[in-house]
Amino acid sequence: MHHLKNDKLKISVQPNGAELCEISSVKHNTQFMWDANPEIWGSFAPNLFPIIGGLKHNSFLYDGKSYSLPKHGLIRNSDAIKLTKQTQNSLIFSFNYNKKLLEQYPFKFEFELTFTLIDNTIEVSHQIKNVGTKPLYFSVGGHPAFKCPVFPEECYEDYSLEFEAIEHSVTHLLNPENGLVSNKIKPILQNTNTLPLQHSLFIEDALIFKDLKSRKATLKSNKHGNVVTVHYPDFNYLGIWAKPNGDFICIEPWLGIADAEDTNKILEQKEGILTLNSYKTFTATYIIEIHNQHL
Repeated sequence: MHHLKNDKLKISVQPNGAELCEISSVKHNTQFMWDANPEIWGSFAPNLFPIIGGLKHNSFLYDGKSYSLPKHGLIRNSDAIKLTKQTQNSLIFSFNYNKKLLEQYPFKFEFELTFTLIDNTIEVSHQIKNVGTKPLYFSVGGHPAFKCPVFPEECYEDYSLEFEAIEHSVTHLLNPENGLVSNKIKPILQNTNTLPLQHSLFIEDALIFKDLKSRKATLKSNKHGNVVTVHYPDFNYLGIWAKPNGDFICIEPWLGIADAEDTNKILEQKEGILTLNSYKTFTATYIIEIHNQHL
């Protein structure tokens, strides 16, 4: 396990998949992250690259060939991502292509993931380098799960998500049989910036937003005020998810999305896919803020 600590927060990152697995108050020992109960959902904060969600038939087409990738890509649950540098306030992990990976994902890349602890925030920064001679097609994102409720004598329904802007948006529904994005939508945020939390929200799986104006979302307790804010200025999609029986909430900044049911599976034409030219570098960061009144 890898740790960082300052006078406010302690964070831990597990070697497997470089998952952020602890955010806690130094003074009060309050835990802000989900405990990854394996009977409900055994993850903390998977790192998503080079796809978000699932592919149709778990495969994509590129240059006339079919390649297979698992849901959320290559890094989740991987022991190939390694800590390459640690400073007083940062942990830097690296994950690079190799000959075997080229059989699954035919692009030469260098991936760097940095966790930086600054005051009451954790910056999660992604850097992708295209070290090959052809364009690199990819998606990248996060899947952090926060404890909800956070404090004793609270229930799930005591919480809401508060967005920075008034939103008028729909969720794009997933087909529960295959995990792909259907052509069905459901109104969720109707001229409001508040989403009251209840377990039934997630009976049909994740809420997927494609057009939010907001670039931050706050987990707010009716009794204790703002608890956690996720800032995602670099990310165009947002997923909100929990298991219907899980006391947690995932606030997921995404650059990309699961396959649509009617996809032609051609990677270059996949919705949300990013293109990085040869020998270029791409960066995207989201920030987890723990509000000071709880530290």
